[in-house]
Amino acid sequence: MNCYKIVNERTVFMNVDELCINTIRMLSVDMVEEANSGHPGMPMGAAPMAYVLWTRFLKHNPENPKWHDRDRFVLSAGHGSALLYSLLHLTGYNLPIEEIKRFRQWGSKTPGHIEYGDTPGVECTAGPLGQGFGMGVGMAIAERFFAAKFNQPGHEIVNHFTYAIVSDGDMMEGVSSEAASLAGHFKLGKLIYLYDNNHISLSGETKLTFTEDVCKRFEAYGWHVQNVEDGNDIEAVSGAIKKAQEETERPSLISVRTHIGYGSPHKQDTFEVHGSPLGHDEVTATKNNLGWPLEPKFYIPEEAITQFRKAVDIGARLESEWKDKFNSYRKTYPELVSEWDNMMDFKFPDTWDKDIPVFPPDPKGIATRAASGKVMNEIANHIPSLIGGSADLNPSTNTELKGKGNFQFPDSEDKNVQGAASGEWGYGGANIAYGVREHAMGAISNGMALHGGLIPFAGTFLIFSDYMRPAIRLAALMKLHVIYVFTHDSIALGEDGPTHQPVEQLASLRAMPNLTVIRPCDANEAVEAWKIAIAHRDGTVALILTRQKVPVIDRQKYKSASELAMGAYVIADCSSCMPEIILIASGSEVHIALAAYEKLNAEYIDVRVVSMPSWEIFERQSKEYRDAVLPPQVRKRVAIEVGSTHGWHKYVGLDGEIIGVDRFGASAPGEVMLEKFGFTTENIIAKAKGLLSKE
Repeated sequence: MNCYKIVNERTVFMNVDELCINTIRMLSVDMVEEANSGHPGMPMGAAPMAYVLWTRFLKHNPENPKWHDRDRFVLSAGHGSALLYSLLHLTGYNLPIEEIKRFRQWGSKTPGHIEYGDTPGVECTAGPLGQGFGMGVGMAIAERFFAAKFNQPGHEIVNHFTYAIVSDGDMMEGVSSEAASLAGHFKLGKLIYLYDNNHISLSGETKLTFTEDVCKRFEAYGWHVQNVEDGNDIEAVSGAIKKAQEETERPSLISVRTHIGYGSPHKQDTFEVHGSPLGHDEVTATKNNLGWPLEPKFYIPEEAITQFRKAVDIGARLESEWKDKFNSYRKTYPELVSEWDNMMDFKFPDTWDKDIPVFPPDPKGIATRAASGKVMNEIANHIPSLIGGSADLNPSTNTELKGKGNFQFPDSEDKNVQGAASGEWGYGGANIAYGVREHAMGAISNGMALHGGLIPFAGTFLIFSDYMRPAIRLAALMKLHVIYVFTHDSIALGEDGPTHQPVEQLASLRAMPNLTVIRPCDANEAVEAWKIAIAHRDGTVALILTRQKVPVIDRQKYKSASELAMGAYVIADCSSCMPEIILIASGSEVHIALAAYEKLNAEYIDVRVVSMPSWEIFERQSKEYRDAVLPPQVRKRVAIEVGSTHGWHKYVGLDGEIIGVDRFGASAPGEVMLEKFGFTTENIIAKAKGLLSKE
């Protein structure tokens, strides 16, 4: 259909596709201009391929953005948020024009970079480049996992694609290389990425820093690669997406040559249009160039809205057809449906924790990483949503789910690989071998959580949490149900030396909002930590675990480990109602504090020992409870933790002492390290007596 209008005193002819594409462009331009802030260039250049994808291929229902079998769309170039907001509004999502006009304003549903949970239809928070790329891989893994687990002959209830628009910046970031390599290895054929190849970054032309052959790189990763030379050729884009859909054993990259700021007479193909409004004069020139009315702002032609809003009826029909298939499936496979419902709604059987071990007192003890491995395996036997792996460290982090299989392409060869998890190989495997790719592991875990139905875990040494910190931060920002298993938690790991000995990581993780950090003191606190990690739906959890053995504390003598649910608790107390001094410790240092308690108690010194596995959980308790554990009037306090002292003054005050680590470690056996750094019963006693001797 062709349209013509008298625009700015001239007759303008456009077909409906061109009209719709320019609607996306100009709506995005007006958003940025109204806010006087944002990135107009990417939406202007990428509008044609986004239009083709959203109107011809994307399976979605604007009236139900959470439909299980929808295609996932990730705008990895999250700075181009105006593009996605335009698409969401135009196709009928609950994003009214008033919110479009409030772009980048306080409390709007259209923040500067796309934010998960703020805007209907936004599948993930994106902005830090490369993260969306990795999250898309996680979504594609989840799709393959559910398809393998639930699809039956004649009953295909899981069949959706994961699409993304990625940018030059995404391609430069290391996380995208890690994730792309793994996606190619896994042969994720339902993963399709459109590469917005516009040759411009924020500071200038990409050839200033980025001259590699991206397509050849992705071919080497095992991807199916296509080139579209003209990003405005919508039929070429459409044909490329169709071919990508037909490729079943390779993820697809479609490199689309676009022009940033397309239509802007003076700023197209320049970095000036990347991250700044066009300005009034250039907006006028652009609208004139594209045959667009100067007024009103946020103009949407009737022909365009009619075309876009077809998505509402199409989406409703597609979901209805899927529901019919699912109802047939429900009658034929009621047990599988029950499992499906439980996974999607995160409903656990009442007995999910019945087989979790209780560890008897043992002075020789067990490493909390080893206890954690036993616990998570029992949990996995009752909660099939648990899925994950480690960055090539599963024998050391104890994160293998025994007998649950390897997530791999089903026909993979060489299945008897050293270090591979036990069980069958295929897309139904719950163990993911990430290789040495911590950053990708973090982003992929986020993608799996965002897909729905899964509780991902990711394991590595605590020191290497730094490699995945951007992904951890996004998980916390989105309040995703992701569980991190960080082992080798201190200088006590010993001979590997300061490069592998975490010092500042605990403090750094505790500084992150929405991240609950738990450092259990023994095997039974590790049990309780896992119970919280599984049940905690409103945020992300990091478990901090030891390499070395730690005693299993006698809970008949000392307080129950179940008190960990309070974040901190009195594990041992004096006979009087108010102690003279309080020893506060976490993790492996609690048993040393208890040994000091026994000796001080024998000298008739009134001592309280507080186990503080989680600052975050403790701070969520009432003031009454916190004051009962740490009475404000007891100002003589000693904190003991094998890590940075940063933050501990909050709990010991100006009159307290901290036994911590504020320098890098050294290479020596673990027990020697602990002694040299003062983590001994004798040093705790000396610090306590020193405080008690002060007026």
